[in-house]
Formats: sequence, structure tokens, C-alpha cells
Amino acid sequence: MNFADFWGTVFSFENYGDILALVIDSVWAGAILGLLGGVVGTFVMKRDLAFAVHGISELSFAGAAFALLVGADIVTGSLVGSVAAALVVGLMGGRAREKNSVIGVLMPFGLGLGILFLALYQGRAANKFSLLTGQIVAVDTVQLQTLAIAAAVVIAILIAVWRPLTFASVDPEMAFARGVPVRLLSIAFMVVLGVSVALSIQVVGALLVLALLITPAAAALRVTSSPKLVLMLSVLFAMAATVGGILLALGGRLPISPYITTLSFLFYVVCAVIGWVRHRMGLTGRVVRPARESSERTTPVAA
Repeated sequence: MNFADFWGTVFSFENYGDILALVIDSVWAGAILGLLGGVVGTFVMKRDLAFAVHGISELSFAGAAFALLVGADIVTGSLVGSVAAALVVGLMGGRAREKNSVIGVLMPFGLGLGILFLALYQGRAANKFSLLTGQIVAVDTVQLQTLAIAAAVVIAILIAVWRPLTFASVDPEMAFARGVPVRLLSIAFMVVLGVSVALSIQVVGALLVLALLITPAAAALRVTSSPKLVLMLSVLFAMAATVGGILLALGGRLPISPYITTLSFLFYVVCAVIGWVRHRMGLTGRVVRPARESSERTTPVAA
């Protein structure tokens, strides 16, 4: 394949306006998922749960594959699988090492189940492929409304527990000593994370959900340590990657996921370079890392 053929495969904007009008619901769905991923992703990085996202996505994939096999609603199956995995991680893993062990056990189990269910499925191969890599034309008006309501509920829950959850994420020992229900907040956030993973799989697929829930927040943390700026940049990067990826995918014959993950990765690379340059020039006291913020700068808030 020469460069011209490759370019024609990746980008072809013939009748682009007509195609865009047909999938406008998917564009709005991408914007909603970008907002959700950017908000949830900030807490994922604060709580060092990047590995958990991958583990939950495997069980979400298994749930969606089982639903596809038995003819049930795929989103419901995905939600059941991801929430179940989130609850297992939240209930069984107290320390980071314990969580990683549980997640390491869940990942191959969930992936194996998903592959088994897909192997037994006798329907269209495209349906199998979309569970792994996502798709852009499957969102209709009813699904968009359901997605918007679910995302609004998740964000409302996060807003309600924002300050104690932030305190528990930054310094769990101090938060526990001040009476914050650290374990309850941990379980609640894992459920929220499970729902977010299941919703994101609709667009980017089970294998690439990290591009929405990790990479944008990680990119934001490379250029600033301000909690407000991290949140704003994380949401901006996630929405730009998702909506931009969908708009680019409409002009090509490739799955949506390569476009979204590439844009998300480019945001991270640019932010990493900016952070490195600022550090070298002495504009920052240290290289910004997605680590715990100092408890001395956090006002303790009891639940």
C-alpha cells in the first residue's frame, strides 16, 4: 500500500456533511463521555487507580459479550460487569498492593470470559469487533438521552462528595483520623468508576477505555498541579479527543478508536514536553507528577 492509498483509507471526506447529519447523536454522546471521562479521570489519577480502570474494563467487556450472546441489552451487560468488578476491587482491596493483586486476577478472567462468549456468538462479526474497538453509529436519540442522564447522575454524585473524596484521595490516613468515611467513599467511587467505564466502552471499546479515563487527566498533571486547572484541562482534553476523534473517523474507513487514542496521546506528549521545558527553565519547582498532593495544602473536611 502506497502513501496515497493509506491516506485515502485514513481520511476521505466525500459527502462528509451528509454523513455528519446522520450521526450527530454520536457526536453529542462523545462530548458527554469526554466530560464524564475528564471529571472521573482526575480522581482516578489522585487515587492511583489507573490499573483498576483496565481491570474493570475487562469485566465490562465480559458482561457486554454475554449480553450480546443471549440477545440482551449490551449496555446493561457492560454495566453489570463493570460495577461487579468495581465492587470486588473496592471491597477486597484495602491497600494499593492488595488492589493490584485483585485486579491482576480479574483482568485475565474477564478477558477470557469475554473471548469465550464472543466465540460462542454466531451473529455479525462487526458486533464482536465493536465491543473491543468501539463504534460511532450505534447511538440513537434514546441511547443519547440515557447516556446523558447516567452521566449527569455520576457527576452529581461526585459533586456531592467532592471535598471529602478529595481529602480521602490525597491523605486517606489523615481523612480517617478526622472522621471521613474513607472506606465508604472508596467503594462509592469504585461504583462510579465502574459506571463510567461501562458508558465509555460504547465509543472507544473495552480495550482502549484508558484513553478517556486516564490519558487526559495524566496529560493535565504534566503541566499543572492546581486542582482546578487539572480538572479543566482534563475535561478539555477528553472532550477534544473524543469529539475530534469522531469527526475524523467520519472521514475514514477505520474504527473510531485509533483516532481518539491518537489525539489523546498527542495531548499527553505535548503536555509532557511543555512540563519538561518549564522544569528545565526553572518555571516550576518540580516536574508535575500524578501523585498525592501534600496534606498540608488540603483543608481537612469531615463528612
